[in-house]
Amino acid sequence: MVHEMLLAPKPFEMMKSGQKTTELRLYDEKRKHIQIGDGIHFYCTENQAKVLKTEVLDIHIFDNFTQLYRELDLLSCGYTKSNVGEAKPEDMEVYYSREQLEQYGAVGIELRVIDSI
Repeated sequence: MVHEMLLAPKPFEMMKSGQKTTELRLYDEKRKHIQIGDGIHFYCTENQAKVLKTEVLDIHIFDNFTQLYRELDLLSCGYTKSNVGEAKPEDMEVYYSREQLEQYGAVGIELRVIDSI
């Protein structure tokens, strides 16, 4: 199965370069359908003609982002050596409301890029 998601320009480029290999999302109804071996096509939010075709290698499910931030390698999640020391679960409030963060768990989707357009 192939899933489609939007991705902001900076994480899009980090994933394209191989620096970011794990995508963090709410573990909502849409993400519960993702399985190892599935494809995910990421469309850049600034230019949806730019597409990353990826394959799901692993899925890491957590009750919340606090657990996720404790367990996963944050450098693979899009943080850099210069900002990983300040990384915190509340960073996800840029993308999701507090209600969403409390309602759903968190998922780290481990990926490999197959192709970029």
